[in-house]
Amino acid sequence: MLITHVQIDGFKNLSDIFFTPDKKYNIITGANAQGKTNLIEAIWILSGCRSFRGSKEKDYICLNGNKMSTKIKILDNTREQKIEFEMIRNSNRKIILNGVKQKNTRSLFDIFKCIAFIPDDTDIIKGTPEKRRNFIDMAISQINPNFITHINKINAIINQRNALLKSVTQEKNQVNSLEIWDRQAANEGAIISYMRNGYVEKISKICNRLYKTISGGNEELKLEYKSNVYKPSDFNIPCDTEAIEKYFKKLRESQDYDIRTGLTHTGVNRDEILIKINGISAKDYGSQGQIKSAALVMKLAQAEIFTKKSKESPIIFLDDVMGELDESRQRFIFDIIKDMQVFLTTPNENALLPEIKGKILHMDGGKINENDLSPHR
Repeated sequence: MLITHVQIDGFKNLSDIFFTPDKKYNIITGANAQGKTNLIEAIWILSGCRSFRGSKEKDYICLNGNKMSTKIKILDNTREQKIEFEMIRNSNRKIILNGVKQKNTRSLFDIFKCIAFIPDDTDIIKGTPEKRRNFIDMAISQINPNFITHINKINAIINQRNALLKSVTQEKNQVNSLEIWDRQAANEGAIISYMRNGYVEKISKICNRLYKTISGGNEELKLEYKSNVYKPSDFNIPCDTEAIEKYFKKLRESQDYDIRTGLTHTGVNRDEILIKINGISAKDYGSQGQIKSAALVMKLAQAEIFTKKSKESPIIFLDDVMGELDESRQRFIFDIIKDMQVFLTTPNENALLPEIKGKILHMDGGKINENDLSPHR
């Protein structure tokens, strides 16, 4: 997959951005707060994913502006496609795919595939269980876009169930209505649990291989899916009516506690992904270097799984990552992504490996400085 055309205007501090990316490396340089990360964020949102920085859509538009737009053309294995995202302040967003207006970003999941490496990726290791669940869910959705439908459904069901739990404390006669939501939650939750378990098994093997390489063969990295409902042995049987019934019974068993607290304590919303280095929790005992390496390896494993599954490479975004790594780790990444199209930001291009050659885009005040543009490194 390649991005062949980029046009951005009014996204945060960006204005009048227009360029044809290099097929290999696009090196975005400049001082801090000039728009380097904004540029790759503006492209990223066209994947149908939320901002990797946690930005809300209302913040996409420049503070002093009224409108933003970001447009790209991509070339996949079959054809060129065009994606457009436009917003006017205090109005609805407009998403256009190949000239056709879309109801939401769901369709973009099937079209534009990219993986971002950012400094905050260490939160996947040391952050909350939700961070790890979100990473796995995003990765699964990229190779199976239907998965996001199941996630959206279970989130809606849990919200409805929680609202009902709170009302039950005032009106006891509503308690019977919980079974309706529990049945729906069991159907969706069982599917999500099995898909998460399958993906974690797959990515764990790749992570271990990559981590052994980056650690010189001295350490092992293992991921384990800890379901809130199922035991590991439960996944040896298919996701059938028995599996759904087990999920349903777990929900019923926690009903009294859920009513007292007004929250759902059973199900995929309470799952955890355990990350261990040499059998010990990386979250609790990993060094800063181990945590950085583990997060890096997990993203690289995600890219490898996607490439094998889709038979094409994702677009890679490296936001201020390469310059912070020593030469051996840079070369480790380079060897894996060397056949992919890459957009990377760095305040100092001289900190990059000499093998990383491509188009240089110098950002200055939210624009590409044409007077300071080196066509290629």
